[in-house]
Amino acid sequence: MRITLICVLAAAAFCSCSRGKQEAAPNGQPYVFRQYPDGRPQATKRMSAHDIGVVLRHGDGPDSCDWYGAREAIAFEDSGLYFMHYDGAGPVGWLACLATSSDLVHWSKKGPVLALGVEGSPDSKSASAPWVFREGATWHMFYMGTPNTSPPPDRVPSFPYMTLKARSHSPSGPWEKQYDVVPFAPTEGTYYTITASPGFIVKSGDTYLQFFSASIFDDRHDTKRTLGIARTKDLNGPWTPDPAPIVPLSEQVENSSLYYEPANGTWFLFTNHIGLDDRGVEYTDAIWVYWSRNLNAWNTSDKAIVFDGQNCTWAHGTIGMPSVVQVGSRLALLYDGRAGESTSHMGRDIGLAWLDLPLEPVPD
Repeated sequence: MRITLICVLAAAAFCSCSRGKQEAAPNGQPYVFRQYPDGRPQATKRMSAHDIGVVLRHGDGPDSCDWYGAREAIAFEDSGLYFMHYDGAGPVGWLACLATSSDLVHWSKKGPVLALGVEGSPDSKSASAPWVFREGATWHMFYMGTPNTSPPPDRVPSFPYMTLKARSHSPSGPWEKQYDVVPFAPTEGTYYTITASPGFIVKSGDTYLQFFSASIFDDRHDTKRTLGIARTKDLNGPWTPDPAPIVPLSEQVENSSLYYEPANGTWFLFTNHIGLDDRGVEYTDAIWVYWSRNLNAWNTSDKAIVFDGQNCTWAHGTIGMPSVVQVGSRLALLYDGRAGESTSHMGRDIGLAWLDLPLEPVPD
């Protein structure tokens, strides 16, 4: 989508950001590249963003919609206004909530835009994490639904994660659910057996590509995660997932947000990585970025850490899902985290960081 330059923010919010490799963290100490107890792949390059801090705090949304947390911010611009859907953890479960802003820093919360489905429906326990794409006068929403969660009050969504469909004539809604449209679904014998949840959509020629989240249980019942591409020529029809993911399941990444850099013809794919602590507990520990000149071919060696607890000013444990939006000569990076060293799913807030453009691949 076309992004228009907004009014100038305070100078502190527009500090210089690195386009490439950084040798030291903001505190002056060398960056540490984490190794994981199970030997899962690590990223050994950095493309660091400059953190602004929290821009949306949980707890005061309409009808207590984000009382227990706000996470998975997904942002876009339309007619000079920024729209951000985020997962609000409220008294009935995690729902897609809307906030709007003119500057990406000050947000007005509008409350939930989706409701839980009736018992027995695929979104009876969560209707969240929506990605939207405008085609003509219609806004198409692809959101995550599940009939399973952890016990209250947290109600953390659990497998299977499915992609469901809604539509509207306005980015503000109201949204009409389309249960008769099944974009794609978890399928036995594939790399998306327990997760087939929505992601960033880009049109290439006459075909739409959706970079969706995929996961399986391996032989030890451990979760392995990756990203795949699903394709369609009809946004109200079924999508066909590629037979293989874009990177191996061992990469342990989920969620996607893409930016195309015209200065060098390169695509940059931002995704959150799932790490493992010394107790064997998984958590979202960093935002990684992959780069490629070909939307259909990605190399695991062409990746870097762009954001984690070492360059975040307030969350030093968990760093969650990224969403990027171009603003003039800068790229805004929205993410979620929890203050301090906590790795909890709950009590998260939304933060903002910046990168200067043009983006460049990080050299070896």
